[in-house]
Amino acid sequence: MAFPCCVAEERSQLSNKIKALSRLKAKLLVIAEEQRASEIKQIRGDAVKAEWGQQIRNYVFHPYKLVKDVRTGHETSDIASVMDGELDPFIRAYLKHKYSMTLSESEPN
Repeated sequence: MAFPCCVAEERSQLSNKIKALSRLKAKLLVIAEEQRASEIKQIRGDAVKAEWGQQIRNYVFHPYKLVKDVRTGHETSDIASVMDGELDPFIRAYLKHKYSMTLSESEPN
């Protein structure tokens, strides 16, 4: 009749094991979520708030037509094509600008 005490302990160990595994699972989920958030932040880079003065391009419709990229200085008067999605010249100008900035930062003084 010594077995009932052993059975009670076994149930307690089983419940402790279940609790420990659920806690471990929760911790692993938190760690995985933190890693995922870190990867997303690394991919996105620093977010810039959309506030006054933070715009990338200026669009002028009247009295004359002009689209100007503030970062690169690239501009065009063909505002209709830009509004239709023709952004390739602006993308090329930005990539050239970014490349030249990278070169100027890496040059020793």
